[in-house]
Amino acid sequence: MSSIKHILVIRFSAMGDVAMMVPVIKNALDQNPHLQITVVSNAFFAPLFAGLKRCNFHPAQLKTTHQGASGIYELFRELVKQYRFDVVADLHSVLRSSLLRTFFRLSGYQTAVVDKGRKEKTALTRKEHKVFQQLTTTYERYAAVFSKLGIKISLDSSQPVYHKQLLPVSVQPSLQQHKKIIGVAPFAQHKEKMYPIEKMKEVVKTLSAENNVLLFGGGAEESFVLEQWAKEMGTVQNMAGKFSFAEELAIISNLDAMISMDSANMHLASLYNVPVISIWGATHPYAGFYGWAQPASNIVSVELPCRPCSVFGNKPCWRGDHACMEMISEKMILEKIN
Repeated sequence: MSSIKHILVIRFSAMGDVAMMVPVIKNALDQNPHLQITVVSNAFFAPLFAGLKRCNFHPAQLKTTHQGASGIYELFRELVKQYRFDVVADLHSVLRSSLLRTFFRLSGYQTAVVDKGRKEKTALTRKEHKVFQQLTTTYERYAAVFSKLGIKISLDSSQPVYHKQLLPVSVQPSLQQHKKIIGVAPFAQHKEKMYPIEKMKEVVKTLSAENNVLLFGGGAEESFVLEQWAKEMGTVQNMAGKFSFAEELAIISNLDAMISMDSANMHLASLYNVPVISIWGATHPYAGFYGWAQPASNIVSVELPCRPCSVFGNKPCWRGDHACMEMISEKMILEKIN
């Protein structure tokens, strides 16, 4: 049995990547009953870890208290004062997390950092001489950090991470009980990862004829678009900007299915064992960011020699026609849902 009793896990962003930590941490805790884990991350993400026993969450206020190098040092002092760690795992490997990890290392703590596999990802996404193969998943990369620190972990996806939660009272009256509840999250951080919005609107219209359709998004711009859809169609509901993050997770846990891009909502729904019909364009599951325990049969995509052209969808389409998304028909998505 490992002598390690308390591990600090660092990952500040982004939401999807933080959500991907949850199954790994749950497996680590389930398989190591002596283990205590403290996660330090963006304060907004706290509800993601609320259901894990023996898991603390320490909020990082990166835009205020913990901003800049001096702020990261203040975060280090907070953590040392409040907890007793045996080892430190950096699952982010960016400037902020590296600085925090360095403070711990210089103070005598054993640390380990995630290998992001940048070389393999470059080979997968380059324009010429592409090496098209499944790479180590992000879950496996996270688990490898635990292994470096002497914590044995086997990734078991046979059981759901979390179970269905109580649906917020304000949502219940508007749902037709005999109909399925389908979530649709039509947005992504980058254009190259988004299905054409007008085509998605047609998918939503068709689905709403026989299902309860709930729309998900974030930020004022996305909320405005989804609210317009809800008003125009009259048969769909906009969830964006109306609930706390914890309430939104509870709503997602009650879905019969989710339609999502390669984005955070795919990962949030996966935590509750909700089938996700995920639509992939510039990016590809081979890069290692597919939803936890989601079958490959739930993927909607077209195979093109240029795919994937980037890991995160943040590079412009070099063809200029976004064929990887434009070639996906509304019918292809609807058939997956049906």
